[in-house]
Amino acid sequence: MIQTNTPATLVLLFGATGDLAKRKLYPSLYNLYEKGILSEQFAVIGIARRRLTHEQYRNWVKDSVETFGMPQEKIGKFIRHFYFQSHDVTDENSYRELKGLADELDEKYAANGNRIFYLAMSPEFFGTVAESLKEYGFTDTKGFKRLVIEKPFGWDLSSAVELNERIRSAFSEKEIYRIDHYLGKEMVQNIEVIRFANAIFEPLWNNRYISNIQITSGETLGVEERGRYYEKNGALRDMVQNHMLQIVSLLAMEPPIRLTTDEIRSEKVKVLRALHPIEKKDVHKYFVRGQYGRGIIGGKEVPAYREEPMVDPNSNTETFVAGKLMIDNFRWAGVPFYIRTGKRMQAKTLKIVVQFKDIPMNLYYRNGSSLNPNLLVIHIQPEEGITLHLNVKKSGRTMETTPVKLNFSNKNVDGINTPEAYEKLLYDILRGDATNFTHWDEVAYSWNFVDPISEAWAEEKADFPNYAAGTFGPKAADELLQRDGFFWWPITNLNIDD
Repeated sequence: MIQTNTPATLVLLFGATGDLAKRKLYPSLYNLYEKGILSEQFAVIGIARRRLTHEQYRNWVKDSVETFGMPQEKIGKFIRHFYFQSHDVTDENSYRELKGLADELDEKYAANGNRIFYLAMSPEFFGTVAESLKEYGFTDTKGFKRLVIEKPFGWDLSSAVELNERIRSAFSEKEIYRIDHYLGKEMVQNIEVIRFANAIFEPLWNNRYISNIQITSGETLGVEERGRYYEKNGALRDMVQNHMLQIVSLLAMEPPIRLTTDEIRSEKVKVLRALHPIEKKDVHKYFVRGQYGRGIIGGKEVPAYREEPMVDPNSNTETFVAGKLMIDNFRWAGVPFYIRTGKRMQAKTLKIVVQFKDIPMNLYYRNGSSLNPNLLVIHIQPEEGITLHLNVKKSGRTMETTPVKLNFSNKNVDGINTPEAYEKLLYDILRGDATNFTHWDEVAYSWNFVDPISEAWAEEKADFPNYAAGTFGPKAADELLQRDGFFWWPITNLNIDD
């Protein structure tokens, strides 16, 4: 991260006492402040329904940083920049009081009218708040104004269109920052560098040399207290429509003309447009869904999804999705992109495996050697790094081969200096760099691809549960690849340290 001071800014944080703010936003802001990146001319107005004094709110922020961050000697100075306003998002008087405090702090901190509106709250209020900010004069400012929105952006394409129209009535597209925290992860951002800065990869990055690409995102956690949210969304809307398709677009995009926000977004949109559309009647050929039952995680028995709080005992909601994506363009025709994501899986992981095609003729087979495919593994979490799997000669008099790995690990090079995803994204918001945020066109094309799948699943009762907690999903996910002559690479055997 470039050590450049951010401009004077007033941040209005809606949902200031929520879980996201406490776990991610306050510790990330503190890291920027501790590093001297965040200007002293910043203030945050925490906005929530509950009633807190400024001092109580500052103690809340301090506790957040101490619990989820790494507080140092600047914590006392940091929390003095925080103020609290009790607020009802549907009440006119609440907005008038908030406007008064905002104007007062804008003058006190010489923020020059620069304002960031961060909606870390329930999605049902996104449109209401955006429209109210315009109606009550918050957007009438001489400085910049930016609206930051967490996912989900809509429930399907039609609801996303409606929400976008409401938001666009108050903010232009360039002022809207739709957060996908995966795009803030160090190794996700490294995908472009690996591809476009290395002559050994870009000439091979096509259907002539790559047989398939696999993306696995696994969590060992269940839905925990998010049962009500998850019942409405499921893994398809929660993970595939945004995170997984964003990674696919970065892996498959053409080299941009230049490394600017508009050019990179343009190439990502082309990928999403080129996704082979899946008709409802063909969903079972390309996608598999699952729901976890009881199982063992970390040596302890955990409940089935249908036994979790706020979950329907007969729920038809998927907690696992595996899919085969085809991209109908010249570069990728015939190359399957396999994705899988799920809760209560065997390991917490996010990995990309690029499998290169086999050598046309195996000269070493006669010597009793079988060549392993060359793999490029991009480790995103929990470890960060790159592994290249090669074949070399065994030591000795024979010509037998053995696989070896060439590793790059961020924890060995950058270690503690690797910024957390939200820290990077907040820094980008403050600077006005929207490269790592999703454009409306990306949102629309993603929903357009996903909607037929969700509609097909809604019309058919699934045979759930169909995988045990602590595994890597249902058997049907393995069969999806077996039909093409492939298999899921065992993620637990691809770790950097193995």
